[in-house]
Amino acid sequence: MSIKNLFLTRIVFAIFFYAFAADVHAAAILYAGSAKIEISDRSGPVNDPAYAKALVLKQGSKLLVLVTLDAVALAEIGRIPNSFMSDVRKKLKDELNIDPRNIVITASHSHSIVRNDVADLTVKVVKNAFAKFTAVRIGSGATQESRISENRRIKLKDGSETDVRMAYSLPADDQIVAVGNIDPNVGVLRIDTLGGAPFAVLYNFAAHPILGIPSGANTADYPGFASQIIEDSLGEGVIAYFLQGAAGDINPRKYKDIHQPRDAEPMGGRLAADVLRVWKQIEVKRGAGLQVTRELLNLPLAEDLKSRIEKNEKQQAELLSSINGSSLDFRSFIELYMQRLANSQYPSASKYRYLQENSLGISDLTNLDLEKSRNMEAYMDNIYIMEQLTRLKTNIDLLKKHEINIAKSKQNSIEVEVIGVRIGDVRMVTFPGEISVDIGLGIKERAGGKDVYVVGYTNGYIYYTPTAVQKQNTGFAQEDCESLVAPEWQEKFETAASKVLEHLLQ
Repeated sequence: MSIKNLFLTRIVFAIFFYAFAADVHAAAILYAGSAKIEISDRSGPVNDPAYAKALVLKQGSKLLVLVTLDAVALAEIGRIPNSFMSDVRKKLKDELNIDPRNIVITASHSHSIVRNDVADLTVKVVKNAFAKFTAVRIGSGATQESRISENRRIKLKDGSETDVRMAYSLPADDQIVAVGNIDPNVGVLRIDTLGGAPFAVLYNFAAHPILGIPSGANTADYPGFASQIIEDSLGEGVIAYFLQGAAGDINPRKYKDIHQPRDAEPMGGRLAADVLRVWKQIEVKRGAGLQVTRELLNLPLAEDLKSRIEKNEKQQAELLSSINGSSLDFRSFIELYMQRLANSQYPSASKYRYLQENSLGISDLTNLDLEKSRNMEAYMDNIYIMEQLTRLKTNIDLLKKHEINIAKSKQNSIEVEVIGVRIGDVRMVTFPGEISVDIGLGIKERAGGKDVYVVGYTNGYIYYTPTAVQKQNTGFAQEDCESLVAPEWQEKFETAASKVLEHLLQ
């Protein structure tokens, strides 16, 4: 080969090499677009706005559209219709050519009242995010927060379990033996521009947003308060994205406290402080990977609803038959209760009266106290039975609702999406149900990483998805009764979740 030809060959090779290197470098850059839009229904009083927020991530040919909604669910309950996911996906496919498989939409489960045109607003906010692409760096971290949530399931002496709910009265103290777990993990994903400016924050935590505010006005609850504090603290343009975890049986702490107004703002403030503290410690880096994977599952529908209804109705009849007549009414019970509260040893009269009777060999007041105690105990027994009946009725109604819905569907299974997302070191797996916390904890433990998020209420809604053990509960828990799926759902989901999370490591 001549020197001239060798020289030309080297030039061509150099041009090809640098072009290839430039393409590889461009493919490694992670781009992000972020936007939010209010979705609150303002026909009534609004305390703080509910938002649809869209984060679009792009790396080479890989794309993720992540939307968070301050809403109770994406179907079935609340304002958002069952057609929401298909409508949004179709519009985004038609207008932006986005593959529906790359779209992840999740609800915070806050009980905000949203506008009826939330689907159109969701499409709009995604378009807005697409118009704001910038190159970004990311990093992740986590902390533990055990002061703001509690497991709402209560284990009773008879082996059954009940819930801490506004719709239920609490069982008697002497019947309570234990409570369940919480997931205290707060996962934080930090996104900065290449220039070092804060761009967006994702954070994952598990607890029902059902505290509300004292005025009762429309609110995005603790995720709304937390996100607003984070955004205000990090500066203009930053958007905070809340990802609800396995919160199926997790309440805000002191949910049933009757001694102070229920207020989600302090809980949101504490969670925001956790996120910001972690955010400051996170180191961001370039070239973090993006990956999206998807599994479709057919989950078996419950086949035991009829038998469970019959068992509960039998128990209902037994409880009704156990109610006995009482000489007391509510007013007389309260009068006797206040006497006992004022002086449990001498409730019917002053101590000197008892001493006088004793000196004369008389026990009239003592016998009266014994009679009052028997009457009060009988009255209290009836009250506890009545409370059990109210819990039973609520759960029988839930079971009948789902029995009717399953019968109408004429199906024996339901198809759901399990989405896996990897952003840098963070791996997340999504599910459309209200996942019990023990399932989320198990998935994280098996995945072996602090940067693993389990995200419920995503790409649809199929009500509560309790553990297989919880499904067999003979007591009064909402998760067990307001559930469409058979106990076998858990193993199917856990297998799919492990598969998805493992695939994201490749």
